[in-house]
Amino acid sequence: MVTSGLLVRVEAKPDRADDVEAMFKAVVDKVRDEGLAVAWFALRLGPTSFAVVDVFTSDADRDAHLAVNGPALEAAGAELFAQAPEFSVATVIATTLDGE
Repeated sequence: MVTSGLLVRVEAKPDRADDVEAMFKAVVDKVRDEGLAVAWFALRLGPTSFAVVDVFTSDADRDAHLAVNGPALEAAGAELFAQAPEFSVATVIATTLDGE
């Protein structure tokens, strides 16, 4: 059962928005192979605004995912982002995922 979530907001530098989009597209297989996220979505909210939403079956899986991927995302930030990524943890209270 999905119980734990993560929301990451990212604001790209105006001239690097397409690079941020490409970066998120490039990590899909890495997240899938990691096997911790039940669902993972990278969203473009506007010309330079992005978000990543992922959900997990436990806080431990979320924390393990964040421990590896949070620093990697922050490292990319100096070159690509207008400001540091904003990480928010969440409790999932309802879902339409199959089997939930």
